[in-house]
Amino acid sequence: MARIAVIGAGMGAMATAARLAVAGHRVTVYERSATYGGAVGQYVRDGFSFDTGPGLLHLPAVYRDLFVKTGKRSLEQCVDTVQIDPQVCHVLPDGTRVALPGASRGGVAAALDAAFGAGAGERWNAVLGRARDAWDRTRRPLLEEPLRAGRQGLGQDPYPALRKSGLLRRRPPTLAEAAERELGGHLAALPESAVLAHGLLPHTAPASAAVIPYMEQTFGSWYVRGGMRALATAVYERCLERRVEFVFGAEVREVLARDGRACGLLLADGTRTECDTVVSAVDPHRFLVPTLPGGVPWSGGAAEEDTVGPRSGLPSRFTLFLALRGGRPEGTPHRTVVHSPSAGAEGRALSAGAHAERPTVTVLRPGDPAQVPDAGHEAVTLTAVCAPQGVLDWADASLVARYTEELLGAAERAVPDLRERMLWHEARTPLDVEAATGAHGGSVPAPALAGSGGRMLYPSNATALPGLYLAGGWAHPGGGLAHAGMTGALVAGLIVEGADFRGSQ
Repeated sequence: MARIAVIGAGMGAMATAARLAVAGHRVTVYERSATYGGAVGQYVRDGFSFDTGPGLLHLPAVYRDLFVKTGKRSLEQCVDTVQIDPQVCHVLPDGTRVALPGASRGGVAAALDAAFGAGAGERWNAVLGRARDAWDRTRRPLLEEPLRAGRQGLGQDPYPALRKSGLLRRRPPTLAEAAERELGGHLAALPESAVLAHGLLPHTAPASAAVIPYMEQTFGSWYVRGGMRALATAVYERCLERRVEFVFGAEVREVLARDGRACGLLLADGTRTECDTVVSAVDPHRFLVPTLPGGVPWSGGAAEEDTVGPRSGLPSRFTLFLALRGGRPEGTPHRTVVHSPSAGAEGRALSAGAHAERPTVTVLRPGDPAQVPDAGHEAVTLTAVCAPQGVLDWADASLVARYTEELLGAAERAVPDLRERMLWHEARTPLDVEAATGAHGGSVPAPALAGSGGRMLYPSNATALPGLYLAGGWAHPGGGLAHAGMTGALVAGLIVEGADFRGSQ
């Protein structure tokens, strides 16, 4: 039985801890804050409650597998999950509205034909068919296997986009270029908004990012009753069942090494803890790692050639929590995306670290009785992707007020009587995200993608410092609830089975 220290109590950290405990190891989790869950938090006021992080779960099979492998009770026995339908309603700049049914290829095609004209559904299905090919080619090496040397060709974009003459003959297209060429018009905004919601910029992301809307349509979007915080609580309780120990209020300052191997942690209060293995599941900016043998400094990856993927400066989120008088009307979509006038201009503004005028806004209206004081009220969450703290100054009250007004203005297109019904609103900026998660500038890691020469990949789960492993959204295969959960299987497999581990089954 090895002594394993896990840094952070986010979803990836807890998924790793539970799996390692089942394997017979003694696991202790050190968390700087007073609670578990990382980004999956909750804001409560006046009988209203809101998710502070992801509002929906994609690829629920990741957590079903976690619960199957770590105990007797299944995921569905621990939380009440429901697939939302329609999976999303789009409100486009020209006033077009289209609701896409969940898990219905034919239903989505019919809805698109009705909104955009005959042939729109066929074009959409063709794009998702090519996205399926990209998914099939990369699913295992990108999501289910440790990232190996050479990256198994993941630097090449697997999306079989139609090539044309000119610039795109010399390089693979971006997601925005592929969407414009293969869908055109306002229809192209649909995959762009799905990608943007994950913090990926359509004009720079590779066309392989089309796997994101493919996954959503194919596997559905799921809500956990009581809010996504209920999922974090279920994973935490599973860890406790497996006798994982949690130490809260314990900020890690340094990973200690002896004889070229990780051997413990130095905490902010000066406490030193000894262990056989360390798993870091936080932003690598948070603490120091000793110099590797040969004098090579560790900067977040397995070795110098493995320090891929962004370390900071990733987009963050600006969120508004709205308390409304009056119940949620019957038939209201759970998720509505109100599009900006130009996704390209929005992406370029984010790239430049500028304020995005009229950003794309996601409106979540879960209609969950557990999140309101009574049936005569509604809890609504508005979210937009934004530049992180340090790129923009989110301590500037005028900037916060400007974004607040932009989000409210966009949301009125989905909730026409919004301002008349509003009791109060609360803003959550990248500064709040940073305080809750410790991520530099409040950055939110996006899922890893194939293509772009490997620049969209993250550091390997195994590092060049023996005994040190990486989990969570800042490691392979990147951010998002499902992807962070996948690191649990990968890291546990590497620790339990060693370098011969070939991936989850």
